[in-house]
Amino acid sequence: MMRLNKYVAHAGICSRRKAAELVKSGEVSVNGKIEINPAYEVQDKDEISYEGKVIHLEETKVYLLLNKPKKFVTTLSDEKGRRTVMDLVKNKVTERIYPVGRLDFMTTGLLLLTNDGDLAKKMTHPSHKVKKVYQATLDRELSVKDLEAIRKGFELEDGTVEVDAVDYVKNQPRNTIGIELHIGRNRIVRRIFEHFDYEVLKLDRVFLGGLTKKDLPRGFSRPLTEKEIIMLKVFN
Repeated sequence: MMRLNKYVAHAGICSRRKAAELVKSGEVSVNGKIEINPAYEVQDKDEISYEGKVIHLEETKVYLLLNKPKKFVTTLSDEKGRRTVMDLVKNKVTERIYPVGRLDFMTTGLLLLTNDGDLAKKMTHPSHKVKKVYQATLDRELSVKDLEAIRKGFELEDGTVEVDAVDYVKNQPRNTIGIELHIGRNRIVRRIFEHFDYEVLKLDRVFLGGLTKKDLPRGFSRPLTEKEIIMLKVFN
């Protein structure tokens, strides 16, 4: 037996956390009846449906690394008709996969897509401290005073911000900043610099849990190697 939210996640619909939200909002049915309890224990003969379609556990786990371009939405679909990251990988796999975490509309860089709900949870939960490194280009030079303030930590409206590292990028103008963190709050990197009255002109995620953009051009994706999958599951 398996909890309903875990079943939905393992069917490749979304992460386990998101699956619990889908169940609670009445979007999942068991044997034709809406079930809003994520802890419901799925029985062998149960028929689970999402959006009116019967779903099944994914047999094959898929892991794709995408170098996201700007002006793509990190969702499965978009009510405004904008292009999504799924448009970039729709011919790559037959399994239903979804993006792990988010990069906002204008942010570029590394994004993992998978149908592995357990790994998705691990990659996004702050307690696992998965390392993420961004390169930000600001509208002007970052002052030493503000750099030190970011290093020290400060308060935003939704809580304390603590970065793991931040510094000027070597051999680049002093408005080009590298920042490492494991927190994943909404637009957090942009909000960090906006708090000190800087505008982020470009933002690129260059490192994700040990994965880099090496040999992966913007807009392209590739399957993870077995070694990389083990690294994400075991060592992060």
